[in-house]
Order: sequence, then structure tokens, then C-alpha cells
Amino acid sequence: MPDRVDSLDAFRGLTMAAMVVVNNPGTWDAMYWPLEHAEWHGCTPTDLIFPFFLFIVGVSLALSKATLSSPWWKIARRAAVIVGLGLFLAGFPFFNPAKWRIPGILQRIGICYLAAATVFRMVQPPARGDGWRRQAILLASIIAVIVLGYWLLLTRFGDLTPEGNVGARIDRALFGTHLYRSQWDPEGLLSSLPAIATTLIGVMTGLCLRSSTTSTNKWFSMEIWGIAMLWAGQLWNRWLPLNKQLWTGSFVLFTGGAALILFAVCYVVIDVRGVRAWSKPLVILGRNAIALFVLSGLIGKSLLLLNVSRPDGNRESLQWTIYERGFSWMAEPKNASLIYSLAFLAMMYAVCHLMYQRKLFLRA
Repeated sequence: MPDRVDSLDAFRGLTMAAMVVVNNPGTWDAMYWPLEHAEWHGCTPTDLIFPFFLFIVGVSLALSKATLSSPWWKIARRAAVIVGLGLFLAGFPFFNPAKWRIPGILQRIGICYLAAATVFRMVQPPARGDGWRRQAILLASIIAVIVLGYWLLLTRFGDLTPEGNVGARIDRALFGTHLYRSQWDPEGLLSSLPAIATTLIGVMTGLCLRSSTTSTNKWFSMEIWGIAMLWAGQLWNRWLPLNKQLWTGSFVLFTGGAALILFAVCYVVIDVRGVRAWSKPLVILGRNAIALFVLSGLIGKSLLLLNVSRPDGNRESLQWTIYERGFSWMAEPKNASLIYSLAFLAMMYAVCHLMYQRKLFLRA
């Protein structure tokens, strides 16, 4: 199994494209519900994006020979760079220490990558053969301990409210007001534990892909386990609600199952049956995921912060000016907002395509 799998790049590109569209609407006041996060309990299609990306991180590190061959400090350095990029984006452009958010998406990705890579090196899966099943069982046991232990922490030491859950209390104690919200953060420290479990589900998937079994068996196994996890997450939802902000165990299983099912479809279509032409744009986006995340974040934030004068003398953000004058007249608000998002994605695709043609790949 090569380090790079086209279906994985395509799945990563699909996930990143969804992220860009969700994060850059023409206006936050006019969005279709699938493009919004659940307010608290529940799960929308948008809530799948982050766990999908962590799943992909797990698959990638399991497929990469460097994960086992590189010194551990190089893995730690890469994680530190990812965390550093997240802190840079959080502070940009004013870098005001008083308002600098400490937790964040890239910060969590760096933590999960470091933890999952360390666990993967500890179990030391063989490069080939059927021994991968023993490592998969060990990883499944670790995942079970994490999600059940986290469930115990949530229910015994707090409640499931935004301010009252134990994770929010820990974040307030450690980070003070340097959070996304005044009292809690969706990428808080404690909820990174079950996010690591999501990443380890990806590692298990990578072990399956590395195994010597047939492609048909790999695809079938991923689909079966994906369906089982999806239903298990839905069943657990009766006692422990699906919740992205808390990253509950039911959310781990539900989103992990969804990721397995969708990735298995990409795998069988692209890598098994060789139907690749349609996926090339997604592969281009997926090969430069870090660059796409950082650039889209910097551009989107800059458009909101830069102000321009209106004819009446008032000032408004450049982003709103572009949307109002260039897109709002095209359709009713929700469609116009979506068209703006797609135009933003097209702009970012052009950048990634240019980088792809010149073989420029930004890796942490």
C-alpha cells in the first residue's frame, strides 16, 4: 500500500471544500440549515466536517512510512507547527494578548495527531500480513476506554450544559477568558480526548488498508464497521446526546461510522474500480489541505476586518460590500449567500490548482 491513496486525497478535498463553503457565507443571517452547526445537542452535515478531518489524519499517519521511521521529536515538531499555525490564525491580525483565543481547530488537530501517532508507534503494526487485526483490537480497546471514561467524567463531575460541563470548568480554570465563548470553548482541552478517539478510528482504517487482504474485503469491512458504528452512535444518543461541542462518545461513533462509509465509497470507486477523472479537483484541494485551511482563514478574516466607505459616509466590511454589490441581487438571500460561498471556494481552488501544477505542497 503506497503512502498516498487517491481516494483519501479526494475525501480530504471533499471535506476541505465543505469547510470553505461553511466558513465563508455571503451572510451569516441567510444560510441553509445543513450549512449550520447544531446549536448544542444534535448533528447537522456541517458537524461532520471536523471529525471527518481527524479521521483522515488518522488514516494518513497509519499509511505514512515516516510515522514509524522518523524520530519521535520530528512528529512532535510537526504537531507543534500545526498548533502554532492555529495560534497565529487566532491572533491575526492584531495579536492582542488580552483577546487571544488559545484552543482552536488546528490546535486540536496538532494534539490529536501527536497522540494518535504516539499510540500508533506503541502498538507497532506490521508492514504487511494479517497481524493488523491484533493491533486493531488493541486500538479499539483504547478507543473504548477513552469514550467510556469521558462519558463518566461528563456525567459524574458536571452536567451537559455549555457552562456547567466539566470540560468548560477546566478550560475556564486554565485559559480564563481566552476561549471562543466567554464560558466555554468547542475545542476545549478535555473534549480533545474523545477527538483523539476519532483520530484512532482513522488509524484503524489505515491498518485495514495496509493489510494483505483483498481490496473487496477492505471495502466490505469498512462499510460493515461504518454502518455498525453509525447505528451504535445513534442508539447511544438516547442516553448521551450527539454533541460536537462536547464531542460526546455517541458523536465519536456516529461521525466515525459516517466517515468510514463515505471513505469506503470513495475507495471502491477511485482506487478499486479506477474511476478517477471526476475526483481530480478534490484531489487538488486535498493535497494542499493545510495551505487551504490557512489561506482561506486569513483571506476570510481579512475581508471581514477591512472596511470601505459607503456612499452615505458610513463604513462597512469589504466582505459585506462584495456580497451586497456582487451577489445579493442574484437570488433570494439564502441562495445568494451560497453563491458567494461557492465563488470563494472557486477562488481557493484556483490557488490550490496553481500550487498543484507547480508541485508546491505545504506540509507542517
